[in-house]
Amino acid sequence: MNIIIKCLDPKSQAAFLIVLATIFIAGTMILAKSLGQDWLGESLHPLQISAGRFSFAWMALVIVFIVKKPIIKSPNLKLHTIRSLLGWSGVTLMFASASMIPLSDATAISFLNPVFAMLLALFFLKEKIGKYRWIAAFLAITGAFVLLRPSSNTIQIAGLLALFAAIFMGAELILMKIITRNESSFQILIINNSIGFTVSACAAYFVWQDPTNLQWFALISIGLLMICAQACYINAIAIADASYVAPFSYMTLIFVTLYDFILFNQIPDHISLIGIFLILIGAILLAWREKINLEPKN
Repeated sequence: MNIIIKCLDPKSQAAFLIVLATIFIAGTMILAKSLGQDWLGESLHPLQISAGRFSFAWMALVIVFIVKKPIIKSPNLKLHTIRSLLGWSGVTLMFASASMIPLSDATAISFLNPVFAMLLALFFLKEKIGKYRWIAAFLAITGAFVLLRPSSNTIQIAGLLALFAAIFMGAELILMKIITRNESSFQILIINNSIGFTVSACAAYFVWQDPTNLQWFALISIGLLMICAQACYINAIAIADASYVAPFSYMTLIFVTLYDFILFNQIPDHISLIGIFLILIGAILLAWREKINLEPKN
């Protein structure tokens, strides 16, 4: 893979890494769905699935830490703790949602992360929001409302779980933005996953059931795939601007839809397609405006 990357120009390298990350992330979603249903054995609780995600990711990072021996410099443990709790909550709710509704729906709702981060930045970071950002937020939130399938009698609970997951992860992005001002990427990863491992392991204790061999393999794979995805994303951001690579992350939707069809024979219906379309347009518009704002003005 290194040979392929070296043959590409910097922007193409960044795009390649982000697409690779989306493949990994889509893989974690399909594994979470398999564990949350009866596909690999008796279904596991979302708390136990998220514990697998953090535990095995933490183990992989500890190995890297022992080998590289990086120096941990003045971490803001208060912000790290709040950010990790938000991330753990978001991941757990997302895994719960993925086991109940089509992966395309759950993933599309997760694309509200930057929208909620934008809205939260308005209050906590005092950032200014222009009309295009408001339009992007309106489109994306309307799309989420469509995916929730509201009626006079019911609203899709699994969609609400994904919506709250997006809110939590949007808040996590705000704290991440603050933390990255003073701390390195690896330091953030190791601290985040250490706290996530502790919290998720304690929570999983109350719902624990012995996994089958296939479930153990899936839990380990979720943790390792998430670390690979994070590594690809961090390296892509180091090569190119976030505004450039952001649209490529939406390819996650393509891969989860493909996996969902191959393994579960599930195809998005017309309501899902409308909601997904609105969220994607809103997210892409937001990414485009970020790119315009970052470009130097003559």
